[in-house]
Amino acid sequence: MIEKIESAQQLADWTKRDLFSVRILALLASYGCQYRFCSFYRQTEGEQITAIIGKLDGNITLALSDAYDREELVRFLCLTGYTSVLCADTFELNPRYSQGVVMSCKRKPALVPTDAAIDEYPKLMDLFNFIDYAEQDFKAWYVDISHRVRHNTAKAYALLIDGEIISTGILSSLYDGDAVLSAVRTGDAYRRKGYGSALVRAICNDVSGTVWLMRDEDKNEAFYRQIGFENTGRWRMYQ
Repeated sequence: MIEKIESAQQLADWTKRDLFSVRILALLASYGCQYRFCSFYRQTEGEQITAIIGKLDGNITLALSDAYDREELVRFLCLTGYTSVLCADTFELNPRYSQGVVMSCKRKPALVPTDAAIDEYPKLMDLFNFIDYAEQDFKAWYVDISHRVRHNTAKAYALLIDGEIISTGILSSLYDGDAVLSAVRTGDAYRRKGYGSALVRAICNDVSGTVWLMRDEDKNEAFYRQIGFENTGRWRMYQ
């Protein structure tokens, strides 16, 4: 059975922690259940929660146990409608998807000193312009990320030299000590000089639990491995 939840307590028995769970639970901690544009669901079998679902506008994230009912979830998604569905690659929905690798880091990597300064409260407009989000609406992005930052479910970082941003990273989801890292970028003139690695190391040390990230299939594996990340699964985005 799939039911819409009315309070966070209804997901209290979901103890799994992976990239997808942290995204959903951080979203729930950010917005709660009172907004029409943001909703949450759980799939149950008897007393057991077998899957949890977070929906922000048309974008859905699925977190799955080993006992989830695929056919029921597919029917639910088709009836509800979606712009995108993010989940583990074990879930099959339709032939139109992109996919990549989930990595995680549980240990605290050694910090690397640099001549740059870390700003833990950068201006979001400066970050947006530096990261250069493709086809992302600034207003929608700003409203969401600033709301999360105010509710301590996200945190932004920038590395600066002489007041200029040279590298960025955002913990776009924070929940109970765990985090999802995104928007890691270093300016072209400062790449391969250790700045990006120094910032990611500092971010990992700022998180008490596990840091997860999504990377493309053939990109940046060596960069993240030398920091301490390991491949722990695969993500899939249906559209």
